[in-house]
Amino acid sequence: MGEALHGTETVDFHGTYQAGIATAPPQAYATLVALDLHTQTDRDGLRRMMQLLTDDAARLTQGVAALADSEPELALVPSRLTVTFGFGPELVRRAATVDAPSWLRPLPAFGIDRLQDAWSDGDLLIQVAADDRMTVAHTVRMLLKDTRSFARLRWTQPGFRRARGSQASGTTMRNLFGQVDGTVNPAPGTADFDELVWIRDGWLAGGTGVVVRRIAMNLDKWDELDRSGREQSVGRYLSNGAPLTGAQEHDEPDFEATTAIGFPVIPEFSHVRRARSEDTRQRIFRRAYNYDDAPVGEQISSSGLLFVSYQADVDAQFVPLQQRLDELDLLNEWTTPIGSAVFAIPPGCAEGGFIGETLLT
Repeated sequence: MGEALHGTETVDFHGTYQAGIATAPPQAYATLVALDLHTQTDRDGLRRMMQLLTDDAARLTQGVAALADSEPELALVPSRLTVTFGFGPELVRRAATVDAPSWLRPLPAFGIDRLQDAWSDGDLLIQVAADDRMTVAHTVRMLLKDTRSFARLRWTQPGFRRARGSQASGTTMRNLFGQVDGTVNPAPGTADFDELVWIRDGWLAGGTGVVVRRIAMNLDKWDELDRSGREQSVGRYLSNGAPLTGAQEHDEPDFEATTAIGFPVIPEFSHVRRARSEDTRQRIFRRAYNYDDAPVGEQISSSGLLFVSYQADVDAQFVPLQQRLDELDLLNEWTTPIGSAVFAIPPGCAEGGFIGETLLT
């Protein structure tokens, strides 16, 4: 029996929605790139840039070399490649044809934030994801070549999950704290997902909003905490992600349960408790990736989470959730947001069209 290969598998680029959001399971590798527009890039320039990017992205996702690809052999292994584009406030302002959604702006200041310009904001977001790291690298390079006349690179953030085939599809990812990360997530293809994620009106109909947060995780300090303390801070067992009142990952937490001496089994300060709201509208769709940089100074790790969430209304869904975590989440002792950006994700396009045409035509 021959070796099973996945490199030729493709994900459709064209459609009502952009790929790379509801694509399941999430690919093993992703790189998020933000760019700042050149001063001279006007509405006509934006349209030409997005036409060029769309054409090359559509080719590359299907295993076809970009038009000016100097290494076309590297394009032949798409490995479920997806390319997703997002627009920042300045890009929408320069389009000058419609109003931006009210939530398309930097997030409110949170007390736990220690944001750095090197990881924040941007005018154009390009999210590249695939099950092969070389495919991601080649695609990012090809698309950045397309943008040179229109924009300059602001930041690049690569991330990873378990390699494809290491675990069963659908297994919830773990972050570098060892926690099962993202248990409570709406399932793509369901009415619940559609209601929470997709925008239904205006030029963004079929699109969504994305929040990108770079969260540094102090693994050296985390090492000082025993297993019980780690589970109390999260409110879930590390072994399988089950709530402290349950046995399986997807068991519903019982926030009323108490110990023999009357203390809550799931502490008020735990992450799972602070992330929960009685308002079911205050939910998001997470699609996060880990990052692992070279250590600095005396540290033995410089790692964290590329937190990426999609939601139809950032102000109504993400902001109140983050405010609760900002106020009383014990995980804040070991995590620090150092980057933050918000983008509008336009809808997908049909063959012959381009991403952003609802804004730029």
